[in-house]
Amino acid sequence: MKKILATLVLLTCSALAQAPGQPAVSQDGSSRKARQLLDQMIRALGGQAYLNYTDVAQEGRTYGFSHGQSGSGAPFWRMWKWPDKERLELTKQRDWIIIHNGDKGFEITFRGVKPEEAEALKSYLERREFSLERVLRVWLNEPGTALFYDGQAVAQRKSTDKVTILNSKNQAVTLYLDIDSHLPIQKSYQRRDPTTREKDDQDEVYDNYHLVQGIQTPYSITRLKNGEMENQRFLNRVSYNNGFPDSMFEAAPLPPEKR
Repeated sequence: MKKILATLVLLTCSALAQAPGQPAVSQDGSSRKARQLLDQMIRALGGQAYLNYTDVAQEGRTYGFSHGQSGSGAPFWRMWKWPDKERLELTKQRDWIIIHNGDKGFEITFRGVKPEEAEALKSYLERREFSLERVLRVWLNEPGTALFYDGQAVAQRKSTDKVTILNSKNQAVTLYLDIDSHLPIQKSYQRRDPTTREKDDQDEVYDNYHLVQGIQTPYSITRLKNGEMENQRFLNRVSYNNGFPDSMFEAAPLPPEKR
């Protein structure tokens, strides 16, 4: 009898939680629909070619924003290696380098090598934790991860399917998937500001996809905080599985000709 009463209470609470006029969707049905859409998205991105690439090289131009106002852009070269290595080279001379290796960050200039500022490193590590690669390669395979189909929504002026992924750490990412191409258009999550302790909305927008080595690759990536642009990158060259050695991600001083 106690089990029956408990079941009735849960069903009643679930029914009350539905928005007026919205058809009820069971949790199992929501999870199955979300899984189906995510599998469809992964296939659209390139399937195993996307899930298993080991590194990527990108070239392009990056722009920083402050309070919605753009600063001057700069050319960049980015080398990334799964799961936790990145080398970012900036300026035409490629003489400003930011290295991330594991949970450490370094800045390299003509003045030498120094640890990355604590707040900048924390922000980077958080973005990496919520990166699309990590969500699809790690979160989806972890015990305790829950999937939710949130219905259709408009994102970046396109019709999308909205899917939320919640991991066992209670971290959540919402993906907006183009209804026609099934490719991700936007990724959203929240972070807590270390100073104000208020939650900030973090969004990453993907556009201008190109097929590169069997992988659908966005050549325009925009990062927003609370609806205002923080960074925008436009790519002009991308390559996968370059075989980067780990030594590329060591924090070594610039060679003499670049100092």
